[in-house]
Amino acid sequence: MTGSPWIETPSALRSAYEEFDWVLAHEYEGHSVVHRLERGGVPELFAKTAEVGHYPSLQAEAERLRWAGAYLPVPEVVASGADGPVEWLITSALGGRDATHPDLRRDPSALTRILARGLRRFHDSTPVDDCPFDFRLPAAIGHVRARFAAGLIDAERDFHEEFAHLTPSGAVGLLESTHPQSEDLVVCHGDYCLPNILIEDGRATGYIDLGELGVADRWWDLAVATWSLTWNLGPGHEERFLEEYGAARDDERVRFYRLLYDLAC
Repeated sequence: MTGSPWIETPSALRSAYEEFDWVLAHEYEGHSVVHRLERGGVPELFAKTAEVGHYPSLQAEAERLRWAGAYLPVPEVVASGADGPVEWLITSALGGRDATHPDLRRDPSALTRILARGLRRFHDSTPVDDCPFDFRLPAAIGHVRARFAAGLIDAERDFHEEFAHLTPSGAVGLLESTHPQSEDLVVCHGDYCLPNILIEDGRATGYIDLGELGVADRWWDLAVATWSLTWNLGPGHEERFLEEYGAARDDERVRFYRLLYDLAC
C-alpha cells in the first residue's frame, strides 16, 4: 500500500483484499480516498473509502451504479459496507483513460466532441420513468436548505470564483429566487466532470463517480460539464460542447445550476 491518505482504510477491508497491491489513485481531502487494487501492475478493482455521513454516501453511489449498469458502461459493484466511522465501496476496473489524461488533452477540440457525445449518450440511454433517484428542483433546493440549516456550507471551501463574493445565506437566497420555472428532465450523471469520464478509441467508454445520479434538468449536467471544460482545457470550448451535444446556450440555467453545484455538496 502506498501513500498516506487522510482517511485510514479499515484493516478488515485491507485483509479481505490482501492479495492485491493497494496503490493510492486519488485523494480528495474531506471527501474520499480511492485506491487501485492491482495484481502484477494491472488494475482489477478500485476501493473508495469515505467518512460515514458524508454526502453523497458510498451506499448511495452503490445503489446508483447497480441501477445504471443496466443501461450504461459503469463499474460493477463488487462489495460495499461500513466499518465504524468509515464506509467503503469496491468496484470493478473499467478500460480507458479519464478525460484529464495529457494525451487526450493535447487535442481539446476532439476531446470536447467526445465528452459532448458521451453526455448525450448518457441522457439518451437512461429512462426517466424508471429512475428511482430524484434531484428535481424541489428535492435539490430542499437538500441545499438542509445543508445550510446544518451549517455544512462553507463559502471559502465550497464556492468557485464566480460565487466567492457570496455568503452561504446569500447564495441560498439567490438559488431560491432564481430557480427555473420548468425543467427539461433527463437522468443526470450529477458530476459530469472530466475526471469522471473514461475514454478509449475516440469515444466515452465509461462513467464513474455516480453518487449524485438522479432525475433532473439536463442543465444540471450541461452547466457543470462546460464549467469542467474551462477548468481543465481553458476558455473557448463551451459553445463547441453545446453544439455537439445539441443544446442552445441558456445563461440563466448555467448560472443557476453552477450555483447549485457549489451548494449541494
